[in-house]
Amino acid sequence: MNTVNAANFDGQKPTIDASDAAMLLIDHQSGLFQIVKDIDVPQLRANAIALAKAATLLKMPVITTASVPQGPNGPLIPEIHEAAPHAQYVARKGEINAWDNPEFHAAVKATGKKTLVIAGTLTSVCLAFPSIAAVHEGYRVFAVVDASGNHSKLATDLTVARLAQAGVVPIDIMATLSELQGSWNRPDAEQWAAVYAQAMPHYQLLIESYLKAQQVANEHEVLDSQR
Repeated sequence: MNTVNAANFDGQKPTIDASDAAMLLIDHQSGLFQIVKDIDVPQLRANAIALAKAATLLKMPVITTASVPQGPNGPLIPEIHEAAPHAQYVARKGEINAWDNPEFHAAVKATGKKTLVIAGTLTSVCLAFPSIAAVHEGYRVFAVVDASGNHSKLATDLTVARLAQAGVVPIDIMATLSELQGSWNRPDAEQWAAVYAQAMPHYQLLIESYLKAQQVANEHEVLDSQR
């Protein structure tokens, strides 16, 4: 019996195919961040930026949008377009669900991709609504929950359940980056390590320890204990 609930995979393994993926970064806005309670805002910000950097490494299409950015929801955080300068911004005319905006919907369709990696703030609205709508139209959707933010943990828990029931694949930032990267045996491996450090600052400590160990070995550095 097939126990996989993810929609539109047609018997294929429900993992991200980076060659057939587009990234949607929705409503990562300074005003909305102020009501996020389920994740530390600096971590949320770092995770969203890491997604943008990964998409840039892969030359993956990125579409961004904001909900009334000239109002209390505030502007998009600038680091997303700095990390993904190729990203296409779509202005909305007040639609809460980005998928309901014809220009946004057309931009997604124009990518020609059938797999969508989506993150948005708030999780229960800006992430959930377009994710569910996209699955309904036949897209394979991965919702990056910790690159999104919500007003309470309860709201996020309910939303993850709703997404899974609708056939969306809930996923976290590290799993997303790992599936997109695919292998360390690639010429841009060092750049991928920097992306991981963006989302997980402790990983930078691991990198620094490794580099120092290599330096000691390569330069035959005398240990302090032997001085």
